[in-house]
Amino acid sequence: MGQSCLPPGCAQAPPGPACSPLPFTQAGQQCYDLLVIGGGSGGLACAKEAAQLGKKVAVVDYVSPSPRGTRWGLGGTCVNVGCIPKKLMHQAALLGGVIRDAPHYGWEVAQPALHSWRKMAEAVQNHVKSLNWGHRVQLQDRKVKYFNFKASFVNKHTVCGVLKGGKEILLSAEHIVIATGGRPRYPAHIEGAVEYGITSDDIFWLKESPGKTLVVGASYVALECAGFLTGLGLDATIMIRSIPLRAFDQVVQGWTHPTCALLSPGGCVYPLPCPQLRQVQVWAGSKASVSRNWPLSFMRNCWRNKYLPALAAGSVCGEQGGDQRNVQPHRPAHGCEARPSALASATTLPPPGPQGLSFCALQQMASLVIEHMAVHGTRILKGCMPLRVEKLPDGQLQVTWVDLASDRKDMGTFDTVLWATGRVPEIGSLNLEKADVHTNPHTQKILVDAQDATSVPHIYAIGDVAEGRPELTPTAVMAGRLLAQRLCGRSSDLMDYDNVPTTVFTPLEYGCVGLSEEAAVARHGEEGVEVYHAYYKPLEFTVPERDASQCYIKMVCLREPPQLVLGLHFLGPNAGEVTQGFALALK
Repeated sequence: MGQSCLPPGCAQAPPGPACSPLPFTQAGQQCYDLLVIGGGSGGLACAKEAAQLGKKVAVVDYVSPSPRGTRWGLGGTCVNVGCIPKKLMHQAALLGGVIRDAPHYGWEVAQPALHSWRKMAEAVQNHVKSLNWGHRVQLQDRKVKYFNFKASFVNKHTVCGVLKGGKEILLSAEHIVIATGGRPRYPAHIEGAVEYGITSDDIFWLKESPGKTLVVGASYVALECAGFLTGLGLDATIMIRSIPLRAFDQVVQGWTHPTCALLSPGGCVYPLPCPQLRQVQVWAGSKASVSRNWPLSFMRNCWRNKYLPALAAGSVCGEQGGDQRNVQPHRPAHGCEARPSALASATTLPPPGPQGLSFCALQQMASLVIEHMAVHGTRILKGCMPLRVEKLPDGQLQVTWVDLASDRKDMGTFDTVLWATGRVPEIGSLNLEKADVHTNPHTQKILVDAQDATSVPHIYAIGDVAEGRPELTPTAVMAGRLLAQRLCGRSSDLMDYDNVPTTVFTPLEYGCVGLSEEAAVARHGEEGVEVYHAYYKPLEFTVPERDASQCYIKMVCLREPPQLVLGLHFLGPNAGEVTQGFALALK
């Protein structure tokens, strides 16, 4: 590891697995090769790997109680208040759908099936506690010293903390890794938000059912929580101020005339109201002798694209329903899809050019997620913002909100208000300025380079607390392991953050890997990208005759042969499992 840069008086441990205990340099001070601050997935992976490679390692972890008073054990967000309990409750909700489908497959099941939140919560929480214990055992087996206190930097090599009983302790290390993760953001500017609301830090640890719940936010956390609450038979409403799933694939293009339109062979446009057209057929004259199923995200500009001649020979008629939707290419751009309705009177098609077809922006994958949730019982309040939360004498919460489009105020009563309005890095108690560690002034995340090093070369940051890193558990785990291997001189490999797959565990799962359409266009230009779409019907939807209107696949490719795949977006059952295979292919 080279020459030691520990503070004076702190000896370096000899190399190899048989490290002798290091001396105290002053009362209560201990020295290590590696100190990891944070006991989440990334930090634990780094600590275990370094210890396995023979370094003397300590882990410092502390969970501040949420405003509701919720706290948990070792393992970080994923184990305690994230991936694990979320996916288990998502699975519980999916089982409700399976039970409803069971009679179609010959099972005699009493309907409606009743769900017990208490039993589910107890099972989920017991599993989480077993994982907490497992992490403690693994640290002990690898001789990693575990401390449970809130760490604060004293200088660039030393942190201090207070143990139970009030004893102060100092820990020094040659290398320090910050892996403290993040916590939910409370909208403290909203009256009553902190006093009466909960977050994802609390929902998984409730002993009793949250009852009628308002989920505020447009993030994947908001949609996932609202989704499984609805699936468990609860009354769930989600309030979205602007764009749902903002970081995911958003824009679908189409071609419109003032609002939306369908093209006829006589050069006419039939205006239509504009949300979504499910399917179209190309007609020859008045007879459907030529039948085509288009994905209905047409071209960026029909006049400039090669598909216009094919369309000009026939009329395009909207048709709802139908499941045989063949994959067809379209041109990436900003536009819309249209939902067919009664055709208005025809108007003459304007000539090509600036006064010709116009375009509007609409969402694609994200909008289909929302649409599926709405169809299956989640109430959607879009374009609304909460103003205050008040507790009524009967214990219910009265929420007042404003519709941002009309400026009209409204209110409703709920048993629970869950804030899912984003997350903030957990750095408040670290005193980073004492170590001269720099952060992004806007996000407050720690600035890192490709080596995961901060502004101080021997201090590193991984996981959610680091700027520009995906907030994903497997990514943090691999980054932690690779960092430990580099620090131990066993590897020079860097973490590859390209083409990292992810899944949103909404009732209809959304998995994606690679570039979104917007990112592909930004990187390769509009004319350099081809996008393929397909609706499909999963086999498990056929016998119970489930609606498959939102089951959708989108593939983003380079236009030039051999059309290298840049990204895949999959909306449907088991999207997480499906996406993993494509992630390997993209790599």
